[in-house]
Amino acid sequence: MATSSIEESSKTKTPIEKRDDLLAKRFVGLEKNIWIEFSALAVEHKAVNVGQGFIDYEPPQYLINFYKEALNDNNILLHQYTRGFGHRRLVEAISNVYSSYFDRKIDPLNQILVTGGAYPSLFNSFHGFLNPGDEAILIEPFFDCYEPMVRSAGGIPRCIALKPKPESTKGDISSSADWVLDKNELESMFNSRTRLIIVNTPNNPIGKVFTREELEHIAILCQKHDVICISDEVYEWITYDENKKHIRMATLPNMWERTLTIGSAGKTFSSTGLKLGWTIGPEHLLRSCQIVHQDCVYTCPTLSQEVVARCFEFELKRLNSPECYFNSISSEFIGKRDKLVEVLKECGMKPVVPDGGYFVLADFSQIAGDKFQSDIHDMKDFKFVRYLTKEKQLATIPATGFYTSEHRHLADNYIRFCFAKKDETLDKAIEILRKLKKN
Repeated sequence: MATSSIEESSKTKTPIEKRDDLLAKRFVGLEKNIWIEFSALAVEHKAVNVGQGFIDYEPPQYLINFYKEALNDNNILLHQYTRGFGHRRLVEAISNVYSSYFDRKIDPLNQILVTGGAYPSLFNSFHGFLNPGDEAILIEPFFDCYEPMVRSAGGIPRCIALKPKPESTKGDISSSADWVLDKNELESMFNSRTRLIIVNTPNNPIGKVFTREELEHIAILCQKHDVICISDEVYEWITYDENKKHIRMATLPNMWERTLTIGSAGKTFSSTGLKLGWTIGPEHLLRSCQIVHQDCVYTCPTLSQEVVARCFEFELKRLNSPECYFNSISSEFIGKRDKLVEVLKECGMKPVVPDGGYFVLADFSQIAGDKFQSDIHDMKDFKFVRYLTKEKQLATIPATGFYTSEHRHLADNYIRFCFAKKDETLDKAIEILRKLKKN
């Protein structure tokens, strides 16, 4: 009788493999991801990849050497679990390096959390503080995971866009410094429901390095409305103008107590495959991130943490010298940046010259003409990037992927190029761009 009831019941239900309601409701609407689509597209069409933000040549030689040394180390515990909130040697190394930059002694055990990259650092921060209905202010354009992470935590994203000054759009070239926030608009975003604001400096994809004045304005609003600041600073070492150096939000007056700073080993040591990041902040904030971390990732790979610790220890010895990788990496990239900018300009695009990071946004509208237009299915830049990848074997990234639907129209004429590539890759990309101009 029981068996018969089960059989009858199964006949009336849709088989589980055919149901379309399996995804948890908090993730509905967040299914698409530009990296999955365009990474696969680049591989499929064997395209020259100047879209994704990874370096395609060797990281610092010492990093490779330290990997070899760690693999052959007699300490067998390097092949086992390590401390959940960060390998002891690594958090101590991070503390020793960053304490001077934060103008305070950072407690390695209570003020640093090591995670599986900046991605989980952001996830911990959003999920550790947002309750359903809480608001998080996002500054567009932003790395595309911000919005889905806020929504999956039950939060409500409130978005404000950086916009180029009108005079900066008239020439054939502009600077990332021309993209600014409207102060009055920003102030209007804050209210009693505001829980977080996320600041990314240097910014991806524009390359804007926020000025002290801009950060101070945000800091004053955070203090006035009792808001926590998540400061995404993964490109902290990569700036190109002596007068526009990176400023850490947590070093501003009264901001240490309400700021979580996120860093990345992949960006710091040009080795994104490390997938290690960290969050630095006061104990009363970091504790929330630790709780999310322990119930999600728990601990990160021991061996790679050991390697990154040794890298930091190596750089600590020459921290203030030109040879220090943190100081030399910008010099390594600036020639590549300028080379790409000139060719984009030559080809009829309007590049936005970045003050930091390793991306260039470029307005392609003059060379695309009316062939590509936004519609209800797709934005113009998505169509153009697919065309470049499939037909010209040049992989870039559409800029509207860094915006919410409300503000995508601001960027549908832009695509993103990564210039942190070996010369051979850049030269191949430049050759394709010049042929594109002729056609």
